[in-house]
Amino acid sequence: MSAVDVQGLRIAFGDRAVVDDVSFTVEPGECVAIVGESGAGKSLTARALLGLLPGGASATTERLHIAGTDAARLGESGWRTLRGRRIALVSQDALAALDPLRRIGREVAEPMEIHGLRADGGRVLELLESVSMPDAERRVRSRPQELSGGLRQRALIASALAADPEVIVADEATTALDATVQARILELLRGIADSGRAVVFISHDFAAVRRVADRVIVMQAGRIVEQGSVDEVIRSPRSDHARELVAASSPAPRSSAPASGTALLRAADVSKSFDRPAVVGASFVLRAGSTLGVVGESGSGKTTLARMIVGVQHPDSGALEWVSPQRVQLVHQNPLGAFDPRWTIGRSLREALQAAGVPRASRAARALELLTEVGLDGALARRRPHELSGGQRQRAAIARALAADPQVLVLDEPVSALDPTVRQRVLDLLSRLQRERALTMVFVSHDLAVIAAVSDDVLVMQDGVIVEQGAVAEVFADPRHPFTRELLAAGR
Repeated sequence: MSAVDVQGLRIAFGDRAVVDDVSFTVEPGECVAIVGESGAGKSLTARALLGLLPGGASATTERLHIAGTDAARLGESGWRTLRGRRIALVSQDALAALDPLRRIGREVAEPMEIHGLRADGGRVLELLESVSMPDAERRVRSRPQELSGGLRQRALIASALAADPEVIVADEATTALDATVQARILELLRGIADSGRAVVFISHDFAAVRRVADRVIVMQAGRIVEQGSVDEVIRSPRSDHARELVAASSPAPRSSAPASGTALLRAADVSKSFDRPAVVGASFVLRAGSTLGVVGESGSGKTTLARMIVGVQHPDSGALEWVSPQRVQLVHQNPLGAFDPRWTIGRSLREALQAAGVPRASRAARALELLTEVGLDGALARRRPHELSGGQRQRAAIARALAADPQVLVLDEPVSALDPTVRQRVLDLLSRLQRERALTMVFVSHDLAVIAAVSDDVLVMQDGVIVEQGAVAEVFADPRHPFTRELLAAGR
């Protein structure tokens, strides 16, 4: 019997269907990936398997069997009995999913207590060790905010496994993780499937899918447009949309030569500490018209280095010297958090133009010009940030940075949360803007494929130290440092 059997799933908000005629099965011991762009319906499909659809949504099915249970007509009390015990969720944002006031041990124990299972300290420790939590005895007493992203995700997986469910749904569970951490979590999820559980893996990352899944379901606009084995879909996609997703998941390397422009910024032995060293002895050169990629794991110091380049933070020692004065702007990783949620996009742009000294009478027209320049409809100026898609918000954030007519853009993980096709469009936009405006860019990312696609030179950071640097093609083709080799191996 299939662990998951869905036939004719339809999800609607009122009369508007957002998922329609979706059918698939997942067998015990199998990992099935559901991929697609934002809005494709993949996460709503996953949530329907757990009875967790958002308010206003309704679902109908010809058949919905979860671990031998007919779930098609379950009420909320029935779903509460099923969730955790037969099917469990590992969500994307572990920090939001875990209670910040509770210790990890309590989080892992809760599903067992809800379902009347043994929840003593020994069982909790056993679960944390089963997900390879380092120093598990100490982590039991930690709170979520005291753990790294990878450790939080391990704790969330341990909690999902606590009541021994037959089905695990992992919804974008590795999207925001660094390459090496992502590789370890994917290995863990693959091991869960190999142990006999069914795994539903929701993702927009074909590189991750290739490492963990047996079969792939491709969704577009709420419908399945293709499904098959991983090799079939990735090597020989039949649908146009699958071909587009596969192509966008592996952007082409940008250049084989190092940057050759004049030096704009020289960093000499720059260090910065907070409660621990964040950047240690960093030395490098940023050249005019080039893109300098900065790559490393979370906590490696790459964001601190970027903030020092912008001038938001200052070195404790060493020197960051601009050869001549430059107008420098920062594009944040999370544009939703960077915009004032109460303001329209147009007002945010007008504020940036005011700070740049643009006369009041010209600001509204200039704001519309900026939106057009980044490929957005001027009508979006009347919307608030939460009313835009992720790709639209990122373009709006770039437009706001351009309001000051910068010569240097510093971009901190600007595409990490975007689907491959949306990500490619933003990368193409940045490439065009760089040509048209003669921009110099510093591009921070944990995604090596993105760094290779946009950068001329690259800095590889580990524990605050630049362990390797040079032309991106040379560094990636012949890495000298063991950590660079580990990053490249994890990203393949």
